[in-house]
Amino acid sequence: MPLTPKVYTWLCGLFASLGSIIFGYDLGVIAGVTPAADFQRVMGPRWGNANLQGLVVSIFVLGCFFGMIPVAYAADFFGRRITIQIGAAVYIFGGALQTGAQNMDMMLAGRFFAGFGVGIMSDLAPLYQAEIAHPSIRGRLTTLQQFMLGIGAFVASWVTYGCSAGLTGHPSEWRVPLGIQIIPALPLISFILLLPESPRWLAEKGRMDEAQATLARLHANGNIEDPFVISQIKDIQADISKAKDIGEASWGELFTVPSNFRRLALGYILQFSVQMTGVSAIQYYSTTIFKTMGFSSTRILLFQSINSIIALIGEAACVIWIDATGRRGPMIVGNIASGLSFVVGSILMARYPGTVNNNAAHYIFILTTWVFNFFFSACIGPLSWAYPAEIYSTRTRAKATAITSSGSWISNFFIAQVTSPAFLNIGWKYYLVFAICGHTNALFIWAFYPETTGRRLEEMDALFENSPIFVAGTPYAKVGDHRAAERELRQGTFRPGDLTERNPHTHDDEGKDSTEKIE
Repeated sequence: MPLTPKVYTWLCGLFASLGSIIFGYDLGVIAGVTPAADFQRVMGPRWGNANLQGLVVSIFVLGCFFGMIPVAYAADFFGRRITIQIGAAVYIFGGALQTGAQNMDMMLAGRFFAGFGVGIMSDLAPLYQAEIAHPSIRGRLTTLQQFMLGIGAFVASWVTYGCSAGLTGHPSEWRVPLGIQIIPALPLISFILLLPESPRWLAEKGRMDEAQATLARLHANGNIEDPFVISQIKDIQADISKAKDIGEASWGELFTVPSNFRRLALGYILQFSVQMTGVSAIQYYSTTIFKTMGFSSTRILLFQSINSIIALIGEAACVIWIDATGRRGPMIVGNIASGLSFVVGSILMARYPGTVNNNAAHYIFILTTWVFNFFFSACIGPLSWAYPAEIYSTRTRAKATAITSSGSWISNFFIAQVTSPAFLNIGWKYYLVFAICGHTNALFIWAFYPETTGRRLEEMDALFENSPIFVAGTPYAKVGDHRAAERELRQGTFRPGDLTERNPHTHDDEGKDSTEKIE
């Protein structure tokens, strides 16, 4: 039996997000390999330098940052698939350098090149997913980025735990975990070209017949006369015609056109704010943090392994529910919950550090990190990639997401560098930064972020041109029928390139079941 269009599209998006498994694995594996005695021996005397220890962790995201500008040019010139393939090739090179590292310099180079490749893949995966998705499942598809990242972190945590417990003192204790990171990149580089190219990129390049055939392949079992396909092509053509009147996309217009700059600022702030929830501090320095509460390194790795399971549950919940719940609500709730978890964590670190004999308080502290991780994984992390990928027009999307993604890498690098000396100098007070930022993030999102659920990609220009800057309390902040845009395309009742006015509380029979399966 042939796959239904939505299942086929979803599987294409799932395969494209293999790069996110790599991302999650690399973020998780480094915390597990650096405590290994043989790793520290190979790194040499320089490992005693706290700044270099931080650099081994953070240079990965620095590589991600430097991958951002090239990815914008490559994605617009070569297409989405070939650029993902380039990123996978660079990543394999970096992974090989790490696995075979004989000194600190090789490890730093490997981490940088691996990050460079991951920066390309993690930026393009949600962009590609957004451009191939049905409007009613776009959230599910673009939030796969974080779900697959969670799978990578899950595998990394259990691999490092197993190697730490069973291979203590051997070179394989850290070389095996670092070598495994190469595996997911191999099918990605080998088979990505078998997936359909982004129809919107094809249309942007004037290859309209190929774009229509690709849309038919994705959404209508190859039928180019399907009403949904014809409507989508008309919508895309109208958007491209409007773009031609403006001229070729430039970096400058992202800053000089008010609606473009508004989207750029919202995307950048969102990506930057994610790291200010404290996720990277826990991710990179869990060993340091939990040791202050009196736990051993092996027990800490076990806690992190359990934490990775909780993250997967949260990310799966996001993928299932996000198109019904909208974008704004989960981001607001998730940031409030993360802020509160750090409030409790700060109190416990201050009152009951590892030097105090209170096991109950110490395990409650672990519980707060698990609560944080669930809400981050269900509400914040996935949407930090999904929201920016869908708010730009096709002509500016690659350039804009390159800039907004850099916000994540810069803040990630910053947190990775300052966390170790911060805990050394001010201890539990450092947790207060994340307690405050979680709540300010929630307030900012509530005030300024329009809801995008249920809208066509080609509506986004009009949405950000028409909606007020302060959206709280307006119709632009409400979740409408997430299947409305798809129905309008099937019925031909939309206005190409324009903003469709919808009653956010109107649902017909087709949209009643907000948890419908992908058909």
